[in-house]
Amino acid sequence: MRIRPDEASGVLHPENLVRYAARWIDPDPAVRDVVDTYWHVRWHLDEGEVVDQTIVDLPAVTLTVEAGDVPADLVVTGLHRRAWRRRIAGSGDVFAIRLRPAGLAVLSTLRPQDLADATIPLTEGGLRALLADIATARTPDDRARAADELIGRRLRANPPPPTRLLANRVLDELRSRAYRQTGTPLAEHFAVSERTIQRALSATLGIGPKQAARRIRLQEAARAIAAHGDDDLAAIAVQLGYADQAHLTSDFRSATGTTPGAYRRQLQQLRRQSGNAL
Repeated sequence: MRIRPDEASGVLHPENLVRYAARWIDPDPAVRDVVDTYWHVRWHLDEGEVVDQTIVDLPAVTLTVEAGDVPADLVVTGLHRRAWRRRIAGSGDVFAIRLRPAGLAVLSTLRPQDLADATIPLTEGGLRALLADIATARTPDDRARAADELIGRRLRANPPPPTRLLANRVLDELRSRAYRQTGTPLAEHFAVSERTIQRALSATLGIGPKQAARRIRLQEAARAIAAHGDDDLAAIAVQLGYADQAHLTSDFRSATGTTPGAYRRQLQQLRRQSGNAL
C-alpha cells in the first residue's frame, strides 16, 4: 500500500514519497505485539542529486535492511529527541520494521537508552542474525512474510510481560488522542498508577508519556500543515492541544529547525515550481 503524502508518515516535504516509491506492508496480526508496521522505499536519483530528508518519526525503534548507496546493510534507529535527517543520493532500497514499544526486548538485549538519538549499524548478535535472515528474502513482500515467521518464533519463545504490553496500549491511546484535549487521565483510563505508566514507557521507549505525546503531536502537525496548506496555523495549534500558535511554533522549530510558517512557505514554493514545470 503506497504511503500517501497526506498521511502521518512523519516525512517533511512528503512529495518526496512519490520519488522514493514508499509503501506500507501490514504485519501478520500474530506479531502485532512486536511490530507496528513494515515499510519499504526504493529510490534512484539523478547523478549528483542529493535529498536531505527530515523525518518527525513516531516514538519507536526501527530496524532496517538496506542496499545501494546506504550507510550500512543492517541498521537500527532509536528514538530521536528532534527530527532526524537522512541524506539520500544515488540508488537504494530499504526494508524497515517499525517496532511496538514491547518489541525491542522480545528481539534483543538492547535497551532504548542505548539507541537514543542514534542511527547506527546493527552489531548486537541476536538482532543482527534476525535481520540477516530476513535480508535473504528477495522482495519486500517476501521479507515481510519472513519477518512474520522469524519474529513470531521469538515472540512465542519470549512473550512480553504485562507491563510492556501496557506500553503498547498507552502509545496506541496517545495516538488516538492527538486531536482530543480532554478525556480520562491515562492512569485512570488503564486503572493503574501514573508511576506504572511512566515506568512502562521508560522501560520500552526511554521516554515518558508527555514526551511521547509531544512527538505524536509534532508528527500530526507536520501532516496537517502539508495536507491542509491553507488552514490557519493558529487553528491547527488549538486542534492539537497547544495553548496557542506561539507554542506550536516553538515546539516545531525546536524539533525540525524551522517554523510551521516557513515550512508551509517551502511547500507552497515547491508546488508552484512543480506546477510551472508542467
